[in-house]
Amino acid sequence: MSNKRPDNRRSNLRWWHYLVRVLIALTLILSAVWLLLAIWYQFGAYHPITWITTAITLGLLIPLLSVKYLSKLINKVTNQAGEHSIDPKKTRRLLAVSYGVVWIIGLSWFFSIEPKQERDWMPEVSQRVTYERDINNPNLITFYNVRNFDWHTDVDAAERWETRVVDMSKLSGIDVSNSYWMGPLIAHTLVSFRFEDDKPLSFSFEIRKEEDESFSALAGFFRRYELSLIASEERDIIYTRSNARGEQVYLFPISHLQRHEVQALFESYLTAADELNAKPAWYNTLVSNCTNIIFYMARVVSGDRLPWDYRIWVSGWLPNYLFDVGMLDANPDNSGQPWSMDTWYERTHINPKVQGFDNRIERVTDDQSSDFSAQIRQGIPIPPLADTQIEAETKAKSAAMASQE
Repeated sequence: MSNKRPDNRRSNLRWWHYLVRVLIALTLILSAVWLLLAIWYQFGAYHPITWITTAITLGLLIPLLSVKYLSKLINKVTNQAGEHSIDPKKTRRLLAVSYGVVWIIGLSWFFSIEPKQERDWMPEVSQRVTYERDINNPNLITFYNVRNFDWHTDVDAAERWETRVVDMSKLSGIDVSNSYWMGPLIAHTLVSFRFEDDKPLSFSFEIRKEEDESFSALAGFFRRYELSLIASEERDIIYTRSNARGEQVYLFPISHLQRHEVQALFESYLTAADELNAKPAWYNTLVSNCTNIIFYMARVVSGDRLPWDYRIWVSGWLPNYLFDVGMLDANPDNSGQPWSMDTWYERTHINPKVQGFDNRIERVTDDQSSDFSAQIRQGIPIPPLADTQIEAETKAKSAAMASQE
């Protein structure tokens, strides 16, 4: 028995040795992939810098990962020729230091890339929303550059940037819209604020695309797109997704909120507009996208009522998260028949409701924005605001428990 223990110990050490080597190799490979993708997305596949960086990176990484075997081969040849042999440890150390220097230079370059306000932007993101408060009544907000395009196709629209005045004291609720274009996991999230005596106003964090630029989720990790905040009429920003692009769009009215929570989230959007106007920021597919930015702001307002959850980063499942935490009422029409999540998706699917909606600018006799906003809410009970915090939290907990049944 005493003779077997050292053998087992050596076997375990050998196993850990191989595991550490695999992890180191994997880390080096992933770091090289990250660097080359960053270069590729910034300069393009055919730029000389891309080719030079690729050659240097692979020229160091491949020998570094295979130095043990290469040194044996080279030493065999040099020994036959009577030349000096190569020390694999020294060679590995030199290659590792060289690769580390290259990668650190690349990392420093990447974090030195600054976003810009002035580029050749696409028309729909060419303007930045700004606002002013009324001196005598801070609740009166005048927005400039509110988008209200007339979309004819997914790429053709009559541009229109408008000025709009809203009264924050008249805020009456929040709706979250999810627009799906590439399966159930990924969706674009928009937030609409309802008013007691006015049409809703919608906000959307989006990439600020340049002319002839298209969206890539992978490119969004590599400082390829600036972040944009759009204030828009729903007739524009939802219509272009549901009708012009053919995306599947759902609108969910958020329940169990107090007025001060709605106002605080609205103020968060004003702050975000100030920050982006003062200094541009990068969009990031994982940590700074259309969904989790909203969650960060909402959590500041509502705190523990919005617990951390993986679905914050899987934007397509955001409605299910809201359902589970009680922010979607399990019995919204007070019929005694609880709504399942499937029922919510069925009732809130707006595409059938606005199919064939006339979005032409010639319809000057009707308020198209109000018509569209009313149409997408057909069949959806609009929840009232809660009077107290106790009422809001109690009903939210009750709805959360009902959703688990």
